[in-house]
Amino acid sequence: MRVLLQRVDHASVEIGGKIHSSIGSGLLILVGVCNEDTDDDISWMVRKIVQLRIFDDDNGVMNKSVLDVGGEILVVSQFTLWASYKKGNRPSYLRAGSHEVTVPIYNRFCDVLKTEMGKDISTGVFGAEMSVKLTNNGPVTIFMDSKQKE
Repeated sequence: MRVLLQRVDHASVEIGGKIHSSIGSGLLILVGVCNEDTDDDISWMVRKIVQLRIFDDDNGVMNKSVLDVGGEILVVSQFTLWASYKKGNRPSYLRAGSHEVTVPIYNRFCDVLKTEMGKDISTGVFGAEMSVKLTNNGPVTIFMDSKQKE
């Protein structure tokens, strides 16, 4: 599982020119699933995301988590996080999970994240053509891979 998370002042998803979901201060999380992802990947990723200290404390030091600051979360599926650009100029997405695998894992990820946050989260629509808008705060952008755990 790959995740690109961004600390945002606000973020939204539009579908067909209409806002589907939006958040204020918190995290925009783009999620890419591969066929090998399991509940262990979900658990590790969610735990890391909600505990990651990337929000400022009173001294301006990144010392607080999204839980600590009561931030909101918007999750958007993003198969292109699995792009391979090794050969040629057209990325290959062969490592991205199949629809049959990805949908249940994405939904489970969102459910576990909601449970860990103790409140609802916002999402895009899996497979929809979406326009994602955000104001990155910091900017803080972090790439995470559950198979590499760096």
